[in-house]
Amino acid sequence: MTDRHHLLVHGGMFAAVGDGGDISGVRNGTSPDGLFVRDARHLSRWQLTVDGAVPEALSPVADGDTARCVLVPRGGRQEPPAHTLFREQAVGDGSFVESLRVTSNRPVPTTVRLAITADADFTDQFELRSDHRTYTKTGVTRTREVRDDGVEFGYQRHEWRSCTTVTADPAPDGVEETGTGARRLVWTLGLEPHGTAELILRVMARPHGDKRARRVPSSPAAVNRHLLELEGEFVEGVAFPTGWPELAAACARGLADLASLQVPATGPDGEDLRVPAAGAPWFLTLLGRDALLTSLFALPYRPRLAAATLPALAATQATETGAASVAQPGKIVHEVRHGELAHFGQVPYGRYYGSVDATPLFLVLLGAYVEQTGDAALARRLKSHARAAVGWMLDHGGLTSRGYLVYRADQGGLANQNWKDSPGSICGADGSRPSGPVTAAGAQGYAYDALRRTAWLARTVWQDKTYAALLEQAAADLRDRFQRDFWMPDRSFPALALDGEGRQVDALASDAGHLLWSGLLDKEYGELVGRRLLEPDFFSGWGVRTLASGQPAYHPLSYHRGSVWPHDNALIALGLARYGLHDEAREVAHGLVDAATVTGHRLPEVLAGYGRESHGEPVPYPHACVRESRAAAAPLALLTAVGGA
Repeated sequence: MTDRHHLLVHGGMFAAVGDGGDISGVRNGTSPDGLFVRDARHLSRWQLTVDGAVPEALSPVADGDTARCVLVPRGGRQEPPAHTLFREQAVGDGSFVESLRVTSNRPVPTTVRLAITADADFTDQFELRSDHRTYTKTGVTRTREVRDDGVEFGYQRHEWRSCTTVTADPAPDGVEETGTGARRLVWTLGLEPHGTAELILRVMARPHGDKRARRVPSSPAAVNRHLLELEGEFVEGVAFPTGWPELAAACARGLADLASLQVPATGPDGEDLRVPAAGAPWFLTLLGRDALLTSLFALPYRPRLAAATLPALAATQATETGAASVAQPGKIVHEVRHGELAHFGQVPYGRYYGSVDATPLFLVLLGAYVEQTGDAALARRLKSHARAAVGWMLDHGGLTSRGYLVYRADQGGLANQNWKDSPGSICGADGSRPSGPVTAAGAQGYAYDALRRTAWLARTVWQDKTYAALLEQAAADLRDRFQRDFWMPDRSFPALALDGEGRQVDALASDAGHLLWSGLLDKEYGELVGRRLLEPDFFSGWGVRTLASGQPAYHPLSYHRGSVWPHDNALIALGLARYGLHDEAREVAHGLVDAATVTGHRLPEVLAGYGRESHGEPVPYPHACVRESRAAAAPLALLTAVGGA
């Protein structure tokens, strides 16, 4: 997000507002402007005028769960502002609430004309992306119905129906047409000398298919109290390190962010669940890989995230083959979308399965959850789902036929289907891209861990020793093959991937640290890799770069070819600790915690790869999610890896 936009996030809904609390509806592709729920924009304009003019921000909106700003009419030094406006906004569950308080600065009675220009275009998020794609929409009807206390905007396309209702207390004196489809709510307020008047504006968003009975909160203060209760519930009971207050603060901030990033989902029996969304603004939805890693990081502290994520993903597990969605029986979903374009099949992401690693991570989390909590009932309940996931790895995934988990570029979706899923992220040191099916290194580590953990479940919970022995042997064989095919002796480091011909894709990349987390490498190889990741070309001082600098493919502002990802580093720290490299794990942890301390104890999705020695503060990555669940949970993983050291 840019400095001009500020995010308010809660329960699958977010608002992006400007410094003065306005929503302009500008399409710039990088920072969506508006009020969004279930992938649709339910407010595309929300603009305040005072006596016909836009006020200026005396105290602009700052980051926080509630947006507060102070505004005054534009003027000069010769005539102080006649009024001061105090604006406060908050996002609730399906609602947006604003209090607008205007105070006269004059010693005589006066009047002020306030107006809010509102509109709802119901644009799908995918229409606002930077790729500038257009989508044909036929049979669309839009309505604008004036109410006694406001206005209701409606949208219909065949069976798809959405609406946004704006109400005000006191009711507006009138609702005016603007000639653009927007409506202007107007009030003429009489103010006593130095007197104050207040308006409360409430917005209820009703996305398609939402039949829940809900009430709009009475005020932003009421929303804020509810959010603080949720955040307190997430933070309560976690033993933060007393000797490292900066890590404690990052853990607390991360847990509070996770509270606001919970979105609704449904389990296999139709039960209502709340699961971690991937991140805001673009990914406030269930992404399999992201929810699984977030739940793994939080598992020792908040196991209920895993207890919700696992059945939610089981409920969306593929049962048949689908070419457009890249679905295959047993595969765990990559992304779930609820918007209009997904509903009509114009984007493939309604349920999209373009991930090679969500399926093994599902098995890793299930095994880790039972080991951590002793709750074998969930493993028994999800036994058929777990066995189907193993079946996918062995059959469609490629473990049996090719010896590895393999993916092919999806023409309509993702070219790369491991965690580095941007185009060109899987590359040689010179930047060249592999041809044919891709065998990504990190996914093989996840598969190895998945086989071992599922074998343990089979032996201890399902009482199936034959199946356990089969999986244990498959894991051992995978480990032997991997070290033979991926290890680059001249660099003492594993390749990033293999191409379709089995040739090594030789970029030096942070994915090697994931192999430590999974335990795939022998001890000698693991120690070599762990120490190599802390050399200056990899370690920026804030974290391990996704690609070591000095290679032609490296770029510090590339999404996956030189940037620093907190969740990537959290996995690396856990892996370093697993191999006994505790000093190295602490160095990674201190770099990340220092970065979080500079940014208010909140870790963003990704940082630029510039070194700490050349710039004393972490450089932001320009298009990062401000709130991302894996980054929010990363300090918890650091706490697990190094304790309070």
